[in-house]
Order: sequence, then structure tokens, then C-alpha cells
Amino acid sequence: MKNKIKIMYKSNTFEIFKKTPKLSMKWSSYFQVYDQILKPYKNKKVKFVEVGVSNGGSLFIWKKYFAKNSIIIGVDLNPDAKKLEKYGFKIFIGNQADKNFWYHFYKKVGKIDILLDDGGHKNIQQISTVHYSLPYINKTGMIIVEDTHSSYIKKQFGNPSKYSFINYCNLITKSIHRRCSIFNKKMNIYSKKIFSINIFESIVVFNIDEKKCFISNSITNNKKYEFTDDFRNNEYFTGVKKLISNKFNFLNKVTFLRKIIRKIFYKNLFFKIYENFKLRNIFKIIIK
Repeated sequence: MKNKIKIMYKSNTFEIFKKTPKLSMKWSSYFQVYDQILKPYKNKKVKFVEVGVSNGGSLFIWKKYFAKNSIIIGVDLNPDAKKLEKYGFKIFIGNQADKNFWYHFYKKVGKIDILLDDGGHKNIQQISTVHYSLPYINKTGMIIVEDTHSSYIKKQFGNPSKYSFINYCNLITKSIHRRCSIFNKKMNIYSKKIFSINIFESIVVFNIDEKKCFISNSITNNKKYEFTDDFRNNEYFTGVKKLISNKFNFLNKVTFLRKIIRKIFYKNLFFKIYENFKLRNIFKIIIK
């Protein structure tokens, strides 16, 4: 059966995908992501690893996309995948959820530039692959995890779960914020290695660059501070003024008393409830 899928934009990776000699299965939205994130590596020599090679079709995409002298490595549980080595690929058979597998794998292949996980998509598989591979990604390299929609599928993957891959990504986001000195937190391997995260539909990309992962401190350009009042909670004080303006109008004119009122009301639980009420309506739209 001929592939009748049409991409509504010009895609280099999609054109390669259509011509691969072996079967490859992808979601149609992936090619715009590939074109965006992999553009800096196009026609360049890289050491590329794909987890979950199946029939090997996607390995041919990367063989064509990157420079001819690139090293394309496949990882799969199926021993039959070894047959793909006759096309010039390096194939390793092993369990991506196994810590020992990754230890021996990187001991043999060394550090890599790009890791793409298109394996089993279970939480333990995706999380283990990222966690045990992170120390072995070169500077300005990346980890790409596909089919992250599995974090929302109950029947096959038991999600949503506290231990879903997407929740794991949320924890990594929290770790990245350790670099802000205001928290005075000790950095872990995630905050030391992952500069940024890109989240696309069904794909998460971890951008690795240890040199950019430094402690961030508050600085100024040493110019005069002209506006000293803090207006972030001004909407609350405006509301308070409306409530008391009729009976206690003099309070609006007395600076000292106004500051006291602000202090009292800003710390009041009422405003936290008020904020959460407004946020709840937004969250309803997200989870609907």
C-alpha cells in the first residue's frame, strides 16, 4: 500500500523517510520537529544512537541526513536487528530499562552526540534511557524521546502516573531551576548537564551543554533605580480601596496607613484563595 500521507510544509527528513529501503513508522508531526532540532547537525559527522530500530527504516533516514562518515548505532531487544549491520550500522541487543546494559554499552561506544529513544515507550524504559545516558552525551548534544503521549495512555502504559515520563520531565525542570541562586540548592546531574528542554507534541528534547549550566546570580547594570514601589499586588490594594473608600476615604490619602493596609492584606489568606480561584478556571480549560 502506497504512503498517501502529505506533509503541509517542506520537510527534508520527510522526503528521506519516503525513500528509505526498509519499513519505518512515524507520526506525521515528527518531521517538522526533526527539521527544527536536527538542522545544526545536517550533513555533519555525528555519533547517533537510536533505541528501538524495528525493521531499520529510520536508521536509513539518519544515515542519509548526517554526514557519510557519521556513526549510526541501533539498540533493540530483538536479536534479528543484528541483521542490519550488513548495511553499515552498529547494532546492540539489550534492554533499555537495564542499568547494566547502558553501562556496558557506553563502555564500548564512548560518548555520543545524539540519542533518540523510540523504544518501548514504558515509563521505566524512557526514564532509564535518559537517566543512564545523560553522563555520556557530548557538549551541545541532545536526547530525543519520542511517543511521550504514552504518559497519558492507561491501557498499555498504566498512566497517568506519579512515575510517568512527563512527571519525570517536570522534576527535571525543577532541577534546572536549582541553578537560580535564590534557592541556594545543590546542583544534581540534571541541573549540571541539561541546559534546556523542548516539549513538542509527543516528543521531548533535552539539550545538553554543561558550560551553559552555571549558577545564576541577580545582577544590575548599575543605573539609578527610579521606581521603588512594588506594584505586583496592586490589583488587591485597588480592591481594598474600593471596599473602604466610602467610609474610610482618609486612609487613601495617608501614605503611612496605606502601607500598613497593604502589608496586612497582602499576607492574608484571602488573596491566596482569590488567586487560586482565578487560576482554577484556567486550569479547567487545560484539563478539559
